[in-house]
Amino acid sequence: MADQTSSDYFSCSLCMNLLKDPVAIPCGHSYCMDCISGYWNEADYTGIYICPQCKITFTQRPVLRPNATLSMVAEKIKKSGLNLNLTATQGNAYAGPSDVPCDFCSGKKFKAVKSCLNCLASYCEKHLRPHYESATFKRHKLVDELGNLDRKICPQHQKSLELFCRTDQMCICAICTVSEHKGHDIVSAEAERGEKQKLLGVSQSEIKQKCQERVKELEELKTAVDSLKNSAQRAMVDSQKMFEDMIRSIERMRSEVTKLIGINEKAAFNQSEALIERLEQEIDELKKKESGLKQLYSTEDHIHFLQNFNYLCTPTDDGFIPRVTVNPDFSFGAVRKAVAEIKERLEEFGREEMLKISKSGVTLVTRETHELIKCFFSSSSGKEITVDNSHPPEPKTRADFVKYFCQLKLDPSTAYKELKISDNSRKVIRTRDLQPYTDTPERFDSFAQVLCREALSGGRFYWEIEWSGEFSIGVAYKSLSRKGKGSLCLLGYNDKSWSLLCSDSGYSAWHNRVDKAVHGPHSPRIGVYLDHMAGVLAFYSIGSTMTLLHRFQTTFQEPLYPGFGVGTSVKICNVK
Repeated sequence: MADQTSSDYFSCSLCMNLLKDPVAIPCGHSYCMDCISGYWNEADYTGIYICPQCKITFTQRPVLRPNATLSMVAEKIKKSGLNLNLTATQGNAYAGPSDVPCDFCSGKKFKAVKSCLNCLASYCEKHLRPHYESATFKRHKLVDELGNLDRKICPQHQKSLELFCRTDQMCICAICTVSEHKGHDIVSAEAERGEKQKLLGVSQSEIKQKCQERVKELEELKTAVDSLKNSAQRAMVDSQKMFEDMIRSIERMRSEVTKLIGINEKAAFNQSEALIERLEQEIDELKKKESGLKQLYSTEDHIHFLQNFNYLCTPTDDGFIPRVTVNPDFSFGAVRKAVAEIKERLEEFGREEMLKISKSGVTLVTRETHELIKCFFSSSSGKEITVDNSHPPEPKTRADFVKYFCQLKLDPSTAYKELKISDNSRKVIRTRDLQPYTDTPERFDSFAQVLCREALSGGRFYWEIEWSGEFSIGVAYKSLSRKGKGSLCLLGYNDKSWSLLCSDSGYSAWHNRVDKAVHGPHSPRIGVYLDHMAGVLAFYSIGSTMTLLHRFQTTFQEPLYPGFGVGTSVKICNVK
């Protein structure tokens, strides 16, 4: 306890360490010479100098003179080895990136433990002591440490925000009630909180119930996915085995056909070889007779001629050598025909069974499956296969469009700081006051734009909005740029977004900085239809009739996020 008391008397409340070159100011509090000098240097431009502990003000900067007695005592304490660093003795800690720093610490700041709503400042344990000890601060309201206390100040009048304007749904100061918000429905912040806290309880119950429902749905979906994975794995293993069996069966058929062709080839070769030998013998004999006849014809010996005439002129007996006609196809024509018939029947059977699979299976990748089946069979048979997985016809009436209605919600993490989001994240208005949004990589920092939370992909979607003031409505990839004042951040001014610009004077459609004038009836309600798979994005004017304003036809490569550029206000409608 004695050490702690020494700490209180001989430590500087600014640097939290043992006094160094101590000086006492007129109110009696002591500080390090460098600490209090640096503290007052920051106040030179106001001409008002305040004691960091008791808050007594001096209109003239006090002259600082070293206190010899305190210097001597501090030196003795230092030599005694006592550790008076309040970081250890009082449990203080330096403020980290996520902590609220003390507003009165100089140099490296300690972590604040309380914030004063009257002073609009945060204090560490040491600098908080005057609020407990001095009667001046007894009426001040202390709360757990809060960051960004400047948000509790009216940016226009620099007064505390103590009231709430129900007309404009915003916090205001007392001066605002006689100026910008004169005549509005105004209540105290405490009264408005009481009303909203009732709604908060209802919302908490609804959110808790919805969360439970979603958790149940998630578990059911995970179970279904696990079951699907197991079923797919079993089907893959079984199919692989059956295909391997079929391949082995076809290999056996091929081996048998090859053996059959070889046997026929060998039989035909043996038969032809014998006939060839006989024909060669006959040719030799015929050549010999031909030579003898030639000599007999030219001889002058009449007796020799007559004696050999009957032998050489006797007709050759053709009966012992059959006439051979070689068929190049022999019996192989029947083999080719049989194999071709097997191939055709196998392909036909495969096509029928694959069509059954594509109709009964999961159709998450319908177009890809269709192309795969087309490629597989058209390459083998030369015929194009039409899979009966046709895309449903495009909606024609508003009732047809509403079937694809999707509930969208605005994403505050993307909203420009002048955009105020309300009505359960379904309405946004542009205000003159900056909203207390934190800086995030997703936030638009130069244009009054906001995106929705939902990523739309692989299906059909429809939504409607009500608008006032010039605004744009469209869709964008997640990779759309958010920072800077270049056109790459604007909806429709790049290759990552598509939009319809609406104003009282008309419409224009935008994509990749190319605009197209759009003619159609003016309406405060716009309907948007997206068929992500078909690459269709269409905008409709909603009135007594539904009129097409513009239609984009393209190929979407990524999920799309609905978005708005806000002139005055935009509200996402519930059409169910």
